[in-house]
Amino acid sequence: MAATLKEAEAELVADLSMLEDWNDRYEYIIQLGRDLPDYPDALRTPDREVHGCQSQVWLDAQIEDGRMRFQADSNALITKGLVAMLVGLYDGRTAEEVRTGGLEFLRGVGLASHLTPSRVNGLQAIFKRIQAHAEQAVSASSASQ
Repeated sequence: MAATLKEAEAELVADLSMLEDWNDRYEYIIQLGRDLPDYPDALRTPDREVHGCQSQVWLDAQIEDGRMRFQADSNALITKGLVAMLVGLYDGRTAEEVRTGGLEFLRGVGLASHLTPSRVNGLQAIFKRIQAHAEQAVSASSASQ
């Protein structure tokens, strides 16, 4: 994992930017999704389903040793790859880091302009859910102090 979130974002942008052809970029994103660890069937519950996505997306978040741990899955290849990008960026980071993250880095490779509007909306919904988990973790931490 990159030392900072900004470094991780820059690394992802660099990886995608090396691929000049958009078909190659999509294949890279799909491969990220294939590389996601298996998502347990027991976590495929309505409360973990991300609404706002055309595809089915499940997201689980936990706190372990002060770090956010994310697991996710989707039934669509591109969406699963997009989920994998976000999980790769935010898994293992503090709730404060996750809470202050954003999707601006996607403009660096033009990804948002190459996705369908429904995929962009879905990506935003997934990101909002990740940030909501981080907000809850920050609030819970503040309340216990």
